[in-house]
Amino acid sequence: MSQRSITRREALKAGAAVLPFSAAATALAKSTGSPESSPIIGVATTQFGQYTNAQVARELAAEGVRTVQLFLTQKDSNYWKYNGRSDLSDLTADRCKEIAAAYRSQGVRIHSLGVYTNLIHPDEAERAANVAYFEAMMKTGAHMNVDTFVTEAGHYHDATKPATPVEHHFQQEVWKMMVATGKELAKMAERYNATVLFEPFFRHFFASAKRTRVYLEEVGSPRLRALLDPANLLELNDLEEMFIQLGPYVDCLHAKDRKLHVDRGVPAGQGDLDYTKFVTLAAERTPKAPLILEYVGPNDFKQALAHLRNAIRQAGTSQR
Repeated sequence: MSQRSITRREALKAGAAVLPFSAAATALAKSTGSPESSPIIGVATTQFGQYTNAQVARELAAEGVRTVQLFLTQKDSNYWKYNGRSDLSDLTADRCKEIAAAYRSQGVRIHSLGVYTNLIHPDEAERAANVAYFEAMMKTGAHMNVDTFVTEAGHYHDATKPATPVEHHFQQEVWKMMVATGKELAKMAERYNATVLFEPFFRHFFASAKRTRVYLEEVGSPRLRALLDPANLLELNDLEEMFIQLGPYVDCLHAKDRKLHVDRGVPAGQGDLDYTKFVTLAAERTPKAPLILEYVGPNDFKQALAHLRNAIRQAGTSQR
């Protein structure tokens, strides 16, 4: 169903508005109560490559995790390639349904599929092939009854060429090209009744919350939304600024961590992100967006899950 695109003024106004303080506190305070009042907590399957999909589903369900962001990295569905593309030709409709059934049989919902292809590649043929791969992922999602797809803009660096005064991601022509690609993705998403979530990261095209918001406004499609990972913007934006700028667009949140002035992210609880403040703002500004633990695998997801759940309890207790 068609929706009106939000204006910049409306976005800032909606971002600045919050739920009543007591309502947010109540939602957090009930985080250990009934499922209806609890924040949705999920796990990205990226680092479960040594497991089958059935094993991932059983492991997460045993810990009370009922949502996943599915990356096709499992040993019985190893198709995912970060910032590139894979051949999905043998991923048949029946195989897609089997993968989805492995999760749903354990009561686990697939919230979204991870794509993360390079949408700003300067070579037109490469870029077109990556967009075609994105459509193949949408077809895969349709077979799984999944309609949300997550990506970055991608990143590009050619070591054989001399450095330019303006990094590739911030060149004027790249912005125009990415806006055109976004409009193409929006039309594609409309055909598949899908939504594409763009994830910002301080060293790539979507380098800040503001830049991401301005991009979404310029494309102007309700089919393109945002995935906010505060650890990705911690170097440039305060938590409040992230939610003010992007709150009206956020459909999903990544819950990982990062040390300041460090490129690599880490599991929740191992960096400098104020998790109590993060989950408080999430409850106030984006209460319907699931919190997806990222950068975790079989050996550390339980610790990250405990940290996230404890932050939710702490936030609720401190604000009652």
